[in-house]
Amino acid sequence: MIDLHCHILPGIDDGAKDMEDSMDMAREAVAEGITHILASPHYKNGHWDNEKQDILSLVDEVQQELDARGIPLTIFPGQEVRINGEFFEDIEEDKLQFIDEGNQYILIEFPTPTIPQYAETLFFEMQREGITPIIVHPERNHAILKDPNKLLSFVEKGALAQLTAASYTGGFGKEIQKISKQLIEANLVHYIASDAHNVGSRSFHMKEAYQKLEKEFGPEKASEYHQVTKDLINGEPIYTATPQPIKKAKFLGLF
Repeated sequence: MIDLHCHILPGIDDGAKDMEDSMDMAREAVAEGITHILASPHYKNGHWDNEKQDILSLVDEVQQELDARGIPLTIFPGQEVRINGEFFEDIEEDKLQFIDEGNQYILIEFPTPTIPQYAETLFFEMQREGITPIIVHPERNHAILKDPNKLLSFVEKGALAQLTAASYTGGFGKEIQKISKQLIEANLVHYIASDAHNVGSRSFHMKEAYQKLEKEFGPEKASEYHQVTKDLINGEPIYTATPQPIKKAKFLGLF
């Protein structure tokens, strides 16, 4: 199993505090059946600015420690980029770390409360340059929680979206769990990742999420999600099901 969103690198954001925390997370990941992890520290989220070269160096350091301890886990460099107006300048200055070596896929985070008005324009410009944005944990964005169909226009225009495992299994509450299932049903998310930060309050939940996915949507859906993660890390084209609008719930009065 591949996890394409994880804060396993030590001491650089709100994930693992030190190398021992990273190793604890690695053991937990392996116990869940995870073989490969995309390390995705925060970038330009208002607290941390983890640039590409620093990430590459730390990934090498963590991998060496994993190998020395005999923990069978492979770490890839990635980045969780908070959407901002300096995206193309950061590419020119080689500050951004894509998922794949061909620089086609990148993780993009919206601010929790809202979706910036310039998001669609920026995504259009990214896609015109051959870059596919992947919206991380849309189910936890307040604007999408209020109206899940705000995600539809992004996906219809070619963006991808990543669901967090704990959102789907109930770790963020019933409302987020409900919308997570709706997003899967409507083909508005394309794979599951952990967004793990530690082994306590923000652990992986990947095994449980995929078991739930297979039970509720069948083995084909689980296989589809696994294939997307493989294709992303390899820089291959992504084939997804047609996105659908989510029908708004009808609330019936007493009379």
